[in-house]
Amino acid sequence: MDFRQLRFARAMEFTIHEINNRTDLLPGITLGFQIHDSCSEAPMAVKIAFQLTNGMEPFFNDTDSCSKSASAAVPAVVGESNSTPSVALARMLGLFRILQVSPYSTCACLSDKTQYPSYFRTVPSDDHQATAMAKLVKYFGWTWIGAVRSDTDYGNYGMASFLKAAQEEGICVEYSESYYRTQPRSKLERVANVIRRSTARVIVTVIHVGDLKFLLEELSRQPLPPLQWVGSYWITDPDILRFNMCAGAIGFGIPRSVIPGLREFLLDLSPAQAMKSPLLTEFWESSFSCSLKRKTGSFVGARECDGSEDIRALQNPYTDTSQLRVTNMVYKSTYAVAHAIHGVICNDTQCDKSAKFTPWQILNQLKSVNFTTKNGYQVTFDSKGDPVADFELINWQFKKDVSLEFVTVGRYDSSKPKAQEFSVSKAISWLGGQSEVPRSVCSESCPPGTRKAVQKGKPVCCYDCIPCAEGEISNKTDSLNCVHCPPDFWPNTKRDSCLPKPVEFLSWDDTLSIILSVFSITGAFIAVCVAAVFYKHRTSPIVRANNSELSFLLLFSLTLCFLCSLTFIGQPSEWSCMLRHTAFGITFVLCISCVLGKTIVVLMAFRATLPGSNAMKWFGPPQQRLSVLTFTLIQVLICVLWLTISPPFPFKNLKHYKERIILECELGSAIGFWAVLGYIGFLALLCFIFAFLARKLPDNFNEAKFITFSMLIFCAVWVTFIPAYVSSPGKFTVAVEIFAILASSFGLFTCIFAPKCFIIMFRPEQNTKKHLMGKVPSKSL
Repeated sequence: MDFRQLRFARAMEFTIHEINNRTDLLPGITLGFQIHDSCSEAPMAVKIAFQLTNGMEPFFNDTDSCSKSASAAVPAVVGESNSTPSVALARMLGLFRILQVSPYSTCACLSDKTQYPSYFRTVPSDDHQATAMAKLVKYFGWTWIGAVRSDTDYGNYGMASFLKAAQEEGICVEYSESYYRTQPRSKLERVANVIRRSTARVIVTVIHVGDLKFLLEELSRQPLPPLQWVGSYWITDPDILRFNMCAGAIGFGIPRSVIPGLREFLLDLSPAQAMKSPLLTEFWESSFSCSLKRKTGSFVGARECDGSEDIRALQNPYTDTSQLRVTNMVYKSTYAVAHAIHGVICNDTQCDKSAKFTPWQILNQLKSVNFTTKNGYQVTFDSKGDPVADFELINWQFKKDVSLEFVTVGRYDSSKPKAQEFSVSKAISWLGGQSEVPRSVCSESCPPGTRKAVQKGKPVCCYDCIPCAEGEISNKTDSLNCVHCPPDFWPNTKRDSCLPKPVEFLSWDDTLSIILSVFSITGAFIAVCVAAVFYKHRTSPIVRANNSELSFLLLFSLTLCFLCSLTFIGQPSEWSCMLRHTAFGITFVLCISCVLGKTIVVLMAFRATLPGSNAMKWFGPPQQRLSVLTFTLIQVLICVLWLTISPPFPFKNLKHYKERIILECELGSAIGFWAVLGYIGFLALLCFIFAFLARKLPDNFNEAKFITFSMLIFCAVWVTFIPAYVSSPGKFTVAVEIFAILASSFGLFTCIFAPKCFIIMFRPEQNTKKHLMGKVPSKSL
């Protein structure tokens, strides 16, 4: 006999007695009751439904309040406790709109008012428990779980609700198995083996106590890996506490309550009272192993009960009122029916004892009831006939004597704002008594710098951690995607944050810049020194030859060429970008123009020695100055057009290197840049041709030979500059341009002025007009 179910039945009887003794609820009206036992079976529930709808013979009744004769259809039913019998009962009662209020049938299917229009309950629907369990699993970071359910309406519908909620929370289920205690043992063994072999360390159950006992006994036959159990309503069942493998189990249960006077009512039972009911007779005889009626009792041949039996000494589910949970639901259900009847036949002060009412009037009235029971619980129903979900979070913890007990460690209240429904208020003891939350994941979390890639053919919780691709980061754990850094940023080595890209340019403190600067300043200094030497010996024949004015102008332009290379060093700015290219272009044209002028002078000078020639008349000093000025002004005009139409500007080159920024001067107009270079090349080629033609003219110091050689160097430098300039990366592009400027400047300077300086400083005897005119044989150097 199930003593716990008997306590539920007697709790209803107690509640009815309490209502009948009240003056504010159904005053002057006495409620009666009849109790039927469906044995938790659907066929029996259907049979009872027929009896309730057609009039019945009472099975157990209070003789003071009900007639023993058959009666008309009852106006309301409190029950069933299990979902499957409730479904059968509700289908039948719903046809006649007979009110049914269940204290413990939680199947979410019963919330469907189209199929079960007269069904109400004081216990929350499985939908709420499923949501609460999914939030619980998510709260503790369990993303890889197993699931076991009873193969009943309660288990199947409850697990379906949980799996839906779990999917919304991102929880993956390794397996979902079902079992019912009447199924073959092979099915039980298969479910147990699945649990043993699984990698999930957390198992969520929506299962009846009876089915769970069979499963736990089977699991105890062989070694079992440590499992964290998450329970449904069985979490508050004392019968399961004997299974230590469930130590640390956690789950949601109906809140524990106190019903004043109930324990005294339950214990106020004598043999004479027990003999009035077959149920109580069976309870008495089973509890004390004696027979109330020697001939007809259940314990035939046992000793006769002599009245010495003490019901207060019993320790069984009937007398244990320390965990009144479902019992309180019976208490609330009975009161709900009473309040509905009160709303139909009573006004504020009195009730109409002769009032006639139909079951559907009670049904409609129950939809609007809203009251608070004597022990402080509010009772109300939503449009689906469900109450507000209120659960206690129960944890199985060891006591000092190493036995297990229920400890309330948190709560779930669906009436609270979203994300505040679930709370933990006490420390939780986990499997094995440990204080650390167990882990149950298919794959460990992906750290920042990686992203999750789902393993093929497996749930989304099973994934590989793939490092972010080049230029991408993830700064969160378990990132689904990596994100690109902004253009001016680049990932750090861990690829979990974007750092500003280093900006690269030919800075003043760079070793290469220092070397080039030294050569530039040295070249300019030497040019100034040569100019000083030439000025000191300005009256000497070698200085005066080939127009000393052009020589000084050439030295000045070479000094500017050496110095203009410095404009290429340092951080590019708008002004420096415009200055470096225009200064370079104009100074080099000035330099080449002077060389070209000197070359023409050489040609004209020797042509002037021919009879009847007046060549020097047409290319005297004024014409030479004008030619230099004209050639230079053309370059100035090209530069002005370039700067006006599309000038050079600072530019962040993000394409050449992915991990750093090249700060360079963008040409603006490539046509302008190549026009400047092309014009310089044109003048250099023209100068080379004229010098080449004059290289064999008679003279001990024919400057055309040195100009030819200097132009060869100049052209070689700038021809090799073009591919080197195009292919050099970053700051080396600027370094190549500086090198070309310095190399060509040093080439011109060395070829044109070094021989003259050598004669001035070390061969003064050759610095005569006769020697230069070829009238004195020259010595080999």
